Amino acid sequence: MEADGNGEGTEGLLGALLRRSHTLPPDELAAAVALESRAAGAVGVVIYLADYEQAYLVPLAGRGVPAREPLEIEATLAGRAFRLVETFGTAADDGQRLWVPMLDGTERVGVLEVLLPAAGDPALADVTGLAGLVAQLVVTKDHYGDVFQLARRRRPMSLAAEIQWELLPPLTCSTPELVLSGMLEPCYDIGGDTFDYALSGDVAHLAIIDAMGHGLPATLLSGLAVGSYRHSRRHDLDLVETYAAMDQAVAQQFGPERFVTAQLCRVERSTGRLRWVNAGHPAPLLVRGGRVVRVLTCAPSLPVGFGGAVTEIAEEALEPGDRLLFFTDGVVEARSPAGEFFGDQRLEELLTKAVAAGLPAPETVRRLTRELLAHQGGRLQDDATMLLLQWDGSDADPARAGGA
Repeated sequence: MEADGNGEGTEGLLGALLRRSHTLPPDELAAAVALESRAAGAVGVVIYLADYEQAYLVPLAGRGVPAREPLEIEATLAGRAFRLVETFGTAADDGQRLWVPMLDGTERVGVLEVLLPAAGDPALADVTGLAGLVAQLVVTKDHYGDVFQLARRRRPMSLAAEIQWELLPPLTCSTPELVLSGMLEPCYDIGGDTFDYALSGDVAHLAIIDAMGHGLPATLLSGLAVGSYRHSRRHDLDLVETYAAMDQAVAQQFGPERFVTAQLCRVERSTGRLRWVNAGHPAPLLVRGGRVVRVLTCAPSLPVGFGGAVTEIAEEALEPGDRLLFFTDGVVEARSPAGEFFGDQRLEELLTKAVAAGLPAPETVRRLTRELLAHQGGRLQDDATMLLLQWDGSDADPARAGGA
């Protein structure tokens, strides 16, 4: 593989990588980035991807790529760059080492390790631009091979989880007005829990879904529910019609013995007007002014699949800075080895603590998930999913999207 440098420094590097990327197989990306970076003046560059649990940063191997070990997100400078979405640097042998977050929009893909020959060397000035391009290449090339998926796995994944992860949108989405960020556990054995969202004009559509049961049957059930939800959304059906279509699809395919709980929501990005239907699902928590102020109640309709009708379409006027946490029952019902429930109070306290610490929405959800796993000794007995909505208002600074 020969360097395709055409120009100097970062600008030439980005152009060279972009040109090469059009015919680049996924498993050659790490080597191509390392090679082109050296031609632009770097000593070396290593791509680290976040694993499924967002507990480790896993290096991508390749020809000419320095050998590396996985790094803990909680205990390393690289992990700090990932957690806080900031670039950090340290002195290295005869140079400088930078840890640069890799972002697809505001979705945290991983971290880029950049080794420069001397502190302050201008040859590779725009490391943020390099990390951004590499993140985009990882995301786009992921559809053409399995190398990135396999690198992110630290143990085998069940068939049910394999299907469920393929149904998910990106874990984080941001606009200048709002942020959506979610996580699922157990990552390698998830069954019936899932979430979905979409941006359409001024409206953000979102849903959190919990299908009855476990394993593959629950995954197939939730997959049908998500498919019906997307079908309704793309046909511009309202919330009542969407609920009815999901209910009919589940009942026809699975009969009266199976059901799905859900929250089906729409929020106007410009105004913060939130409308939602509760299909037998736990109510979300509203954080305002730095603390949980109340549970957002909506008279529950029957779970999807039971042939019910919508009982209420609830409304809430969100205020700038509000956060709304949706979750499945596996969160609050998680038990410690001693049998203690995780509980609503603990969830509210941890959510308030994360907000007080000024954590971005994606990091808030990640930390809540880590606390939940720690409560159960690292292994959940039931699926547990969280989806956090943050609304910053129409006057929000676009640079803060996805931030604290």
